[in-house]
Amino acid sequence: MIFKAVGDKRPYPDHGLGVTEWAGLPPSQVRLAELITTKSTLDLEALLSEDSTFFGDLFAHVVKFEGDLYLEDGLHRAVRAALQQRPMLHARILDLDTTNPADLHHRPAE
Repeated sequence: MIFKAVGDKRPYPDHGLGVTEWAGLPPSQVRLAELITTKSTLDLEALLSEDSTFFGDLFAHVVKFEGDLYLEDGLHRAVRAALQQRPMLHARILDLDTTNPADLHHRPAE
């Protein structure tokens, strides 16, 4: 099995993070076998596209919630890594067990 589990929804509360907030999280490595997907289908075009990250983040987005790691964005990157027999994936991890997402939102300058 590539992933810990295959899900089709996000069991965690909406964190409201946008591109800017995700970019503020440092990337780290995560084992594919520890991830639970939040999508059960894969867009084959995204998987096979050589420039699939051209308009997006270079790193997958993972949410840690109640001790589990959920792959929110980057399923095609994770599957591509598995096909290349790489057990690890570089991802930005939002830890909802220890972080309040509101603290990550940029506040307007006063």
